[in-house]
Parts: sequence; structure tokens; C-alpha cells
Amino acid sequence: MKLSVSEQLHIKITRIIIIIVCTVCIIGFRLAYLQIIQRHNLFSQGERNYQRVKKIRPPRGNILDRNGTLLATNRPVTDIYWHGTGSRIFTPEQNRTISILETILNTENISDENTLRKIRTAERYQREHLIARDLTFEQISRIAEQLADSKNIRLSTQFTRHYPFKTAASHIIGYLGVKDIEQFGKMGLEKIFEEELRGHDGTHMRTINSFGTLLDDIELQKVISGQDVYTTLDIRLQMIAESILTDDYPGTLIMFDPENGDILSLVSSPRFDPEIFLQSIKIEEWRNLQAKYPFINRAFYACYPPGSIFKLITACAALEHNIIQEDTIINCKGFTRFAGRKYGCNRRWGHGELTATQAIAYSCNPLFYEIGKQISIDVLADYAHRFGLGYKTGAAFAERSGIIPSTEWKHATHKERWWPGETLSATIGQSYLLVTPIQIARMLGSIFTKELAKPRIILHEPIEKYPLDIKPETLAFIQNAMYEAVQKGTSRRLARLKDMTIHAKTSTAQVSALQKRLLDTKYLEHGWCILHAQYKQEKQFVLVVLVENAGNSSVPTLLAKTFLEQYMKIIEMPAIAISNANIA
Repeated sequence: MKLSVSEQLHIKITRIIIIIVCTVCIIGFRLAYLQIIQRHNLFSQGERNYQRVKKIRPPRGNILDRNGTLLATNRPVTDIYWHGTGSRIFTPEQNRTISILETILNTENISDENTLRKIRTAERYQREHLIARDLTFEQISRIAEQLADSKNIRLSTQFTRHYPFKTAASHIIGYLGVKDIEQFGKMGLEKIFEEELRGHDGTHMRTINSFGTLLDDIELQKVISGQDVYTTLDIRLQMIAESILTDDYPGTLIMFDPENGDILSLVSSPRFDPEIFLQSIKIEEWRNLQAKYPFINRAFYACYPPGSIFKLITACAALEHNIIQEDTIINCKGFTRFAGRKYGCNRRWGHGELTATQAIAYSCNPLFYEIGKQISIDVLADYAHRFGLGYKTGAAFAERSGIIPSTEWKHATHKERWWPGETLSATIGQSYLLVTPIQIARMLGSIFTKELAKPRIILHEPIEKYPLDIKPETLAFIQNAMYEAVQKGTSRRLARLKDMTIHAKTSTAQVSALQKRLLDTKYLEHGWCILHAQYKQEKQFVLVVLVENAGNSSVPTLLAKTFLEQYMKIIEMPAIAISNANIA
């Protein structure tokens, strides 16, 4: 049945009303959702349209030597930005600003097509474009004078890490890495004391208008600067060491105070410039940098055969087990036979008759081979452990423990028994023996103080020392033998330094079969020179010089002598200033 006109109109009106009611309900529910449920979220988003929370990075703490000289600090770096104002038209005044900037910055890059396009985009959309980094003081002054009224120029100053002595003590100080705008210590003291050096960020609430103009700046959290760290280093002595052990001599030089464990100077060569890491490094540059392994702290994290230095340990063990006495005489013919094999001396034609003291002074091998026939490897290992070898020193840096072989060690490592012939090699510091230079510095110091001192690099760090379980008369014998080595033996290059009392031992440590020596320098022996010295009434100290693949001990010995000569000059002129030339 056909509906009347009034009925059709009524249906249409009903439908319209239903649609209107549904629309109002949808709008109402949407408004309720936005204004009630999403109120806090949308309010925060609205605030961000005109409020900015900015983090303020604190100045990083300084690293200083024991006398307060800065080793790592901060320097201000000022960058210049083009600050866009929202103008769609680039005015003649803005073109003049660019021209002035090119003159001041001594560049034509600003007006090239690519850079101009970026500047105009920044201008139109109220953004910022970096024009130049790290302006000089003269450039900043000229910009402040000539462009003081420009709305488009903004100078931004922040601090970056600065190492006044460049590569000096780089393995101790370490370096920072860059991750976005955050910097973290990646090595050395910069990493170990990251929390103390870094400080705590501050925060500011900044209110801006739609044109980007700053209306208000409220400090929400105060910046807390990083703490300063004082090291045990003496930069005067460090600079001497740096000038002596150049990158031509891969190895390490350590000056160590045996009384309290202070590291007075330490060089690991080759070294690196910490500032190169403050910016991104290309892959090829990084590969070239790594070619000589400059990031290994050779004093703590590299292991070397000790060679003849270990004879000091062997002699201690032999004396205390009555295998030899102080007046023991040996007739060196240049070799010793054992189990059908010939074990040679460092002097092929032999030394003739020698006392035990002379055998150490001249580094004669046969005495120690004879000891090796009567002593077990486990006894040698025990005495090495007493001197701290085979264990980490407990210093702040990452370090290795080295290897002190024993019957148990060889069985666990190589699944083999220990052969008596291997003990003969161990008595002269070869075989499987490996030590770190810092262990040797600690060992040598204990011979004269009767205590093992834990190495310190931080001045406020507690002093830790442990009694040395060796008889005083045994240590006196070793001291006398080392004194003879300087007066008449293998360390006589160190003699005749006026007012300097020196006890020393040198070592040529074999790293491969002797047949390979002529194939490549990497097969040459490492050279050691270790000494204990005291100048006049000054404090005693230990010096350890290791040169990789030197071929013999003459190179580290001459380096050690040069260090001692320079040290005496420093002591006689305590007020001497470190010139800018030294710093560079």
C-alpha cells in the first residue's frame, strides 16, 4: 500500500533525527575521549609546542698529575649557526651577512649553491643550519663586532675534551668516544672514573613562541660539574720518558716507587692522540691506526718472556734450598750437557771460573742449568709467585696475569708431563714463562723494600703492601749481585753516573727459534733493562725498560741511562718550567 505524503515526510524526519542524534553522540563521545581520557596526554603535547626541556652537559672533571698540572681538561668550542626567522624572502641584508661571514671565516663555501639552499630552507622553516665549527677568538670577536644586530646569526659555545700534552701518557689517561652528543670514556682513566669525571646533567625549561623567540628559561635541575682526578704521575718525568721511548721503539718504560706503589711515569709505545676520537674516524684511517697495536697498554696487558731477569728468582730459590751458597764456584765452559743435549751460555767460549755473584752479574747460564738439574719446576713456580709473578697486581687498569708454568699447569694446559729439560730452560727465564712489565717493576722493588707494593695510579688511593716471604740475607745477596752487574757485568753501561747508586739486571729474551732471526725483525729477541736507583738523598725508585724485538739488551740499557741522566737534571733544577715546545 502506498504511503501518504505525510507518512513519507514523517519517515524522512525520523531518519534525519536519528542521523543527527548519532552524529551528536559520536562527537560527544569523541570530545569526552579527548578532553577526559586523553586530557593529560594532549596537554603535554600542547605544552611541547611552546616548551622545550633542554639538557645542559656539565664540564667534565680534570685529570691532573701529582703536582696539579693538567693532563686532561676542557676547552670551549664555539660554533656559528644560521638561525631561521620564518621569512620567505631572502633580503639584501641577509646576503650582506653571508658576505661578511665569508670574509671573517676566510671561506667561499657559504655562498655556494648547495649551502645557500640549506640556509634559505632553514630561514623559511625557522630551523638552524651549522655554518662553521670551532671558531677562533679573533673570528668570534669580529662576528660580535660586525654582526651584533643580526637576527640570523647565533653563536653556540660548549666544551670539548682537551689533552694539553697530546700523546703523553695516552694509555694512562685514555680517551673519550662520541655517541650522538654524549661522550663516554672508552679507555684508561677516562673510562675507569667515568662516573666521577662525568658529573650530572642539568635541565632547563625553555618557553618559546611560534616565531622561535625565547620567552623564558627556568632551571629545573642544577648542573653538577665532574670531579677532578689526581694521578701519581709526575709530568716532568713523564715528558722525559716520552722523549726517550719514541714510537721507533715499541715497548714500555715504567718509573715506579717501590715504597708506596706510585707509578711516577709510564709510556707504552707506540702511542696515540686521544683527541682524534672526539670526531668520527674513517674506516681506512682506523685501520692504519691499528696497524702497530697502539691501544695495547704494554705495561699491563702485554706478556713477555722475562729471560735473564728470571735468574734473580732462580738464585733466590737455589739459595734458600741450599742448592748453591754465596761462595759457590762454577767453571763455565760455554755450555752444559743434559740428557744428551747441549745447553749453551750467552758467551759461547765461556766465562771460566765464576762465583755465584759473578754468574748473575755476567748473566752466565751454566750455573742456572746446574740449579735446574737439582730443583723442581714447582719450587721455581712457588718462588715466582712469592714475588707476585703469575698474578694480576690489582692495579686500576685491565691487566693479564702472565704464565708461571708448573707440573699441574702443563698437565691442565697441554695434557703432558713436565720434562726435566724444560726446567733448565725455565731457570734462565725461557720455556713457557710470560710476565708483564708492571709485575717485573713490582718484583724488583720488593727486593729492596722486602714488601710487594700494589701499583697505584690515583694519588688518594690507599697504599697496599704485602710482606715478601724471602730471607733478608737472600735479598742482600741479590742486591749485591745486581750492583756487581753495574760495576763490572752486563749492566756496566749504567756505571759512572755521579751520585747515583744503581743496581741493575739486563735480559735478552728469545721469542722464536734462533734460525728465524735473519728472516724478519719480528723474530728478534726482546730487550730488557731493569734497575733500582737512588740519586743523592732523593727517594729510591725502580725503572723498567722493555723494547720489543730489539735483538739484545743494549738498546733498553742506553735508553735507561739517558732517562737517568735527564732525571738528575730535573732534580737539580726543580723549578724548571715545561716549555710549549715540550708540550707540543
